[in-house]
Amino acid sequence: MLQPLQITVAGTDRRLCRLPMPLQPEGLIAGDGSWEVELGFGKGRYLLRRSLEDPQQRFLGVEVVSKYCRLLIGRAHRQGASNLAVVRGEAVYALSAVLPVGFAKAVHVYFPDPWPKVRHHKRRLFDPERIDLVLGLLEPRGRLLFATDFLSYGEKVQEILESHPALDLKEVGDAWPEGPRTNYEAKYVAEGRPILRLEARLRSDAVVPLFHPRGAAGIAAARASRLEE
Repeated sequence: MLQPLQITVAGTDRRLCRLPMPLQPEGLIAGDGSWEVELGFGKGRYLLRRSLEDPQQRFLGVEVVSKYCRLLIGRAHRQGASNLAVVRGEAVYALSAVLPVGFAKAVHVYFPDPWPKVRHHKRRLFDPERIDLVLGLLEPRGRLLFATDFLSYGEKVQEILESHPALDLKEVGDAWPEGPRTNYEAKYVAEGRPILRLEARLRSDAVVPLFHPRGAAGIAAARASRLEE
């Protein structure tokens, strides 16, 4: 059973256990800066650094592990970041039921759980029937940034993104310009472990909803089944 989502805004005492659907990000953090989202932020290394570097920008993180949410909010509060909000809960639920469409200029997904066992593949964040939930957060020309050390999963993600008609995709290369973005990445770079890094950009003429050609039929069938119930 899914736990209820909870959102906390750094630098304030605001904590909302019952979220409006869809969430209105403009009411969370004052200002007119654009939004960036990280799904599964772990200990929050990247989000915290970026929120401190760019106080005019607004950041939203989604993480299912409660202690990591508390860790990031505590660090943000102590270091004076007030442009960061954290959603505790399952990413797929947040994407499908709470977060609005087209509000972010960038979505970051670094080292997601690859669910390596075949029977668990259906839980992966990236598959043809689920990718529209991730891409749906992006504004026109928005970017999706992805990295993984689990190369077999990374190759599948790369193939899904390359074959999506709404995206332009490129490999980033051996490193991000500023260096590792997560604790996992710093550890894996030190170990010499290969990492796949991808950047996908949403085309300006992309049509919402952003269904993948291989996923659209399954999504339509699932929706039709629900309507018949």
